[in-house]
Parts: sequence; C-alpha cells; structure tokens
Amino acid sequence: MKKLVLLGAGVALLFSSCVSSKKYNDLAAKQKETEDLLNSATVKLNNCLSDKSSATARAQALQEQNDVLKANNQELINNMGNLTTLTQKGADNLERSLESLKEKDLKIQRLQDAITRKDSVTLALVTSLKGVLGNMNDDDIQINVEKGVVYVSISDKLLFGSGSTVVTKRAREVLGKVATVVKNKPDFEFMVEGHTDTDPIHTAAIKDNWDLSVLRATAVVRILQDDFGVDPKRMTAAGRSEYVPVADNDTAAGKAKNRRTRIVVLPKIDQFYNMIEQGMKDIK
Repeated sequence: MKKLVLLGAGVALLFSSCVSSKKYNDLAAKQKETEDLLNSATVKLNNCLSDKSSATARAQALQEQNDVLKANNQELINNMGNLTTLTQKGADNLERSLESLKEKDLKIQRLQDAITRKDSVTLALVTSLKGVLGNMNDDDIQINVEKGVVYVSISDKLLFGSGSTVVTKRAREVLGKVATVVKNKPDFEFMVEGHTDTDPIHTAAIKDNWDLSVLRATAVVRILQDDFGVDPKRMTAAGRSEYVPVADNDTAAGKAKNRRTRIVVLPKIDQFYNMIEQGMKDIK
C-alpha cells in the first residue's frame, strides 16, 4: 500500500514539472478573462430580459388602451346615431306640442267668443228689463248681474201681503212686464226663488218658512204661465226659506230686505254649447 502512494506522488510530481509556470499563468489569465466575459454577458442578458419584460408590459398596456379607445369611439359613433334619432324625435314632439298649443289656444278663443256672445245677450236682457221696469221704485225692484247671471229681486212688500201667498194686483203688472221681456229671449231659462226673514210662521196651510217661500215661488210661476203665457218648461220654482239673507234679521229694515222673491235668469246650457259650436264653425 505504501508503495502505491509513493508511486502516485511520484507521477504527480513528474506531471507538474512538465507544465511551465508561464503557460499556467496564461491559462489562468484566460480563464479569468473568460469568467469576466461570462459575468458581463450574464448581466447584459439579465438586463435584456428585464427590458423585454418592461417592453412587453408597456405593449400590453398600450394594447389595452387601444382597445378602450376603440370601444369609446364605437360608443361615440352609436351615441351620435342615437342623438340624431333623439333630436328628430324631439323635433317631432316639439312640433306636436306646438300644434296642440295652437289647438288649445283656438279652443280658448272660440270659448271666449261664445262667452262674449252670451254676455252680449245678457246685456241686451238687462237693458230690456231696465227699460220696462225703469219707472218702478228702486227699493221694490232691483236688477243686477253676477258672473253672467241676471237677477231680478222683487220685494215682498210689492208682491204679497204679510204672511200671504196671493200675488197683489200691482205685482201682476210688474210680472207682466218681466214676462214680456223673457218671452222674447228664448235662449234663457229662469228660476223663481222665494226668500223669507227669520220670523216663524205656522198656519193651517203653511207649516213654516220653507212652505211660505216655496208657495210664494209657485204662485209667481203660475201667474207667469197662466196669465202671461210663459212656457212652463223654461221655469223652475224654488224656496230658500230664511237661509240666504241679504241683510241681518235684527232690524225691521233688514227683515224687509230678506223678504223677497228673486227671478234668476239662466242661459240654457244647450244654447250656450250651440254658441260655442257656432263660434268654432265661424273660425274654421
């Protein structure tokens, strides 16, 4: 065994003696140079790989931005198309709205014309009534217009005796003049209203002020129909009792004002509508 060890050592010594020191140093330098080049190449490779990774990421980001821009562009194109459609629809809607407003304005104008015509007829009626009743005492008969309705109020003193439902002779003269006017105004109907004060009444024929107001109204209606030929279809008899006063009932003067019969002249609804329809035809 010792022989073998000695033999190996001898061979090694012999081999090392065969390579000169200069060559060894040259080989060592080349190896160092090669290692340096390898290290430099490795660093450059790593930098290239890093740059490639960054470039790939930027390219991906740019591609995503490009896709977003394409999508936005398409959406804008679609919205422009929708906007064009909406603008056209808006123009159509606006045109229809304007046409509707014109129609409404025209209807309002026609209605105003019809009301003007009705007011003209009402004014003619008031003028006629004041003409035939102008010589009567203003305290006994009053004519006024409220909201296009004509009211003729006749005092209880002129029409009836105290607590009576019998029309006086002097009142018949007044009713005859009223009948002459309303008979010439076929576009109107009228209602006869009886009104009382708050003094209670109770007789064999009259139970209370309701009865008294209604009976007085029907007495006036019958005279207009029977004595002066007023069409009964145009008349309505109504009693308001003591519940629509025009003055307080604390004084004799106030009670006298509340005891009255009122003739309310009303335009016929169908006649009024005919005026509107005629007004529409005139404008067309």
